[in-house]
Amino acid sequence: MRFGTAIGAVLLILGAFIGLRGLNYSTQRSVVRIGEFEAKVEERRIVPVWVGGVIFFAGLGLIGYSLRGRGDA
Repeated sequence: MRFGTAIGAVLLILGAFIGLRGLNYSTQRSVVRIGEFEAKVEERRIVPVWVGGVIFFAGLGLIGYSLRGRGDA
C-alpha cells in the first residue's frame, strides 16, 4: 500500500467518524487570577459536521490521486 493511500484511508475514516458521530473537545481558560487564587472555565466545543465532510472528501481525493498512477485501480 502506498503512503498516500494509507493517509487517504485514515482521512476517510476520520471524516466519516466526524460526519456521523460528531467530535467534541474541551478547553480551559483562566477568567480571574488574584494572587494565588485562580478561577478557570472549561468550555466544550464541537467540531462542525462540514469539517468531517471536507476531511472525508480530501481522503477520497488522496486515495484516487494515489491510485491513478498505478494502473491497477
